[in-house]
Amino acid sequence: MSDMPKPRIRHIAINVQNRDEVADYYKKLFGLEEKYRGPNGTIYLSDGHVGVALISRPEMPWGINHFGFVVDDVDALVEAADTTAESNVFGAVAESWIRDPEGNRVDISNHGWPV
Repeated sequence: MSDMPKPRIRHIAINVQNRDEVADYYKKLFGLEEKYRGPNGTIYLSDGHVGVALISRPEMPWGINHFGFVVDDVDALVEAADTTAESNVFGAVAESWIRDPEGNRVDISNHGWPV
């Protein structure tokens, strides 16, 4: 993996109860731009570099849910992590994700997110 470009953090997903209200807050206070609304209602905001995905999954804890890296080669990263990636079947933008040693979700994609 040392010859591949350094992966970059591209998004942070926050599990919120009211996506519209939270989106308005980040747009007004921090100047984030709304880039996309997913078919499942996820609102994608961006500062032009890093995205903030506002998800709403009541069965999961509220707050930061996961973060994601854009990488050149998803398969090489999965192999280097000595794990199996899970495919994203929720209709969101990410391709797949892995879990860190404590089980935290880390999205990995070679195409990135709406920024």
